[in-house]
Amino acid sequence: MLIWVLSAFCNSNHERGANTHVIRFLERNGIPYHYLDTSTENKREEEILKLVQNTDFLVLARYMQVLSGKFLRSYEKDVINIHHGLLPSFKGGFPSKQAFDAGVKLIGATSHFVTEELDSGPIIEQMVERVTHRDNLRSFIQKSENLEKQCLAKAIKSYCELRVLPYEHNKIVVF
Repeated sequence: MLIWVLSAFCNSNHERGANTHVIRFLERNGIPYHYLDTSTENKREEEILKLVQNTDFLVLARYMQVLSGKFLRSYEKDVINIHHGLLPSFKGGFPSKQAFDAGVKLIGATSHFVTEELDSGPIIEQMVERVTHRDNLRSFIQKSENLEKQCLAKAIKSYCELRVLPYEHNKIVVF
């Protein structure tokens, strides 16, 4: 099974795309990576499609762009995204800051399939963790990012083990 990750660490528009620790890990393990300088004005979706055409599915990990409907229709395979928040709450950009500002007591991560509607695809996995008044924005985000990694890993594992099945409209069953 060939997976491609569009990420802040490998293929990304995000400033952490040049993370040297991750790049050294990828190079040391012979894992190919590509950095594409994308933006809202130039998503470079045709170039991305060429890179991912022979993959079995695509994972978005801190990829800070919305893939177009044209891209999703052209790719024709599953795309999994991670959202550091409990969808449908705190959609879009800066969900951890939105949740922190709202004073939530439970933070979460949601892994879901990508659809044309932002952060609205069928949910594969969700995880939660308690936060308190002692958390500042930095510790809040750190807890959120750790939860995000765990949730995405669990969702990908379930997907690769063929334990993720569509159920009714916009719902998923994970066995």
